[in-house]
Amino acid sequence: MQLAGILLILLIALEHLWFLVLEMFLFVTPTGLTTFHMSQEMANTCAVLAKNQGLYNGFLAAALLLAVLTRSALMRRYGLGCVVVAGLYGSWSLGSKDIALAQGLPAAVALALSELAGRRRGSGA
Repeated sequence: MQLAGILLILLIALEHLWFLVLEMFLFVTPTGLTTFHMSQEMANTCAVLAKNQGLYNGFLAAALLLAVLTRSALMRRYGLGCVVVAGLYGSWSLGSKDIALAQGLPAAVALALSELAGRRRGSGA
C-alpha cells in the first residue's frame, strides 16, 4: 500500500474508534445527546443498542488496523468493504446522505487508492 492509502485507512480506523467511544461510553452524555439529536429518555432507552453498535465499530477499526499491520490485501478489502456497506446502509436507513459521505466515501476512496497502488506494482496487494 502506498503511504496515502495507509494514512487514509488509519484515519478511517480512528474514525471508527471514535464511533466506539461515542456509542459505548458517551451515548447518554450531553455529547451523545447532541450528536444523535436525542432526548435523555430516548438515549437511555437505546443505550444497550448503541453499545452493541459501538462494539461493531470497534471490530471495523480492528480489521483496518490489522490490514495495515499485516499488509494483508484481503483484510484491507474486507475492512474497507464493510465500512462502505455500513456507510451506505446507515445513509439509506436514516435517510441522510451525510453518513455515506462521512463514512462510506473515505473508505471507498481508500479502497480505490490501495487497489490502484497494488495494480501499479503488479501484485494486487
